[in-house]
Amino acid sequence: MIALDTNVLARFYAAPGSPSEVAEQRRAAALLASERALFVPVTVVLELAWVLIGRYECDPPTVERVFAHLLSLPNVTVESDAAVALAVAWHRKGLDFADALHLARSGHCTELASFDKRRFANRAGRLGLKPAVRLP
Repeated sequence: MIALDTNVLARFYAAPGSPSEVAEQRRAAALLASERALFVPVTVVLELAWVLIGRYECDPPTVERVFAHLLSLPNVTVESDAAVALAVAWHRKGLDFADALHLARSGHCTELASFDKRRFANRAGRLGLKPAVRLP
């Protein structure tokens, strides 16, 4: 099994800018299209979302399409895939991706403590997400 770094996935999903990025995109595409077993750690998922949103200015529907594709690849295992899918859906509903992933990975807890009341706690509360986000 081969673990993938964020830059491999970013090259695959983002439009190349330079000739070297075009070559890297081809190599990333060949690896993802291969029958080799690939693994994406949840830390890479988070970093990929940051790159897509921050550097490439992708909107939530685009982020959702990227992760839907990644999660559908038969040779790719995404760590905590159910939590990632949930985080993607919650991001589409207005949560920051990182906050959504933290919450989705905390489903076994009764609450998630955060000082981010205005954005995170209020939005999660309005959406009725569990566990509840509360001020410590």
